[in-house]
Amino acid sequence: MTASETAIVAGGCFWCTEAVFRDVIGVSQVESGYIGGEVPNPTYKAVCSGTTGHAEAIRVTYDPAVISYAEILDVFLGTHDPTQLNRQGNDIGTQYRSAIFPLDDAQRAEAEAAIARANEYHDGKVVTTIEEASEWYPAEDYHQEYWEGEGQRNPYCLAVIPPKLLKLRKSFANRVKA
Repeated sequence: MTASETAIVAGGCFWCTEAVFRDVIGVSQVESGYIGGEVPNPTYKAVCSGTTGHAEAIRVTYDPAVISYAEILDVFLGTHDPTQLNRQGNDIGTQYRSAIFPLDDAQRAEAEAAIARANEYHDGKVVTTIEEASEWYPAEDYHQEYWEGEGQRNPYCLAVIPPKLLKLRKSFANRVKA
């Protein structure tokens, strides 16, 4: 039995990123939360104000025998727009930045390689940062598994998440749960 591993990424609204990774093979858990800021125990309201320094992010638990960290990063960079600085669509601010938070030197090297691959596809315009993995703060309970519940009735989610899921199924068909 292979031990699970963890990846932490931020690609805009965590509801959207979480929804994508819940459909990826080898992923056993996805938790929405906050990372990269200066304020201890931030709340959603505080993070949304853009004053805490945190990013809305997800912590992905996965089986490396099924999907590699490099593949996790390729899915991440391929299902959001890594060329938009401090925003995703109408979500604007540093809390919506595109960032990878490696947990060790091996993940840092993979993150650099993944950004290089994405830059080939995006003509060198990727703005995704690699940041130190500071303390992780889980988001409030009502944010977890948001798309599976409230998100199905949220007009923002209905406009943003289905195209991301379609992109996942089209671009990463071999990485989607049946």
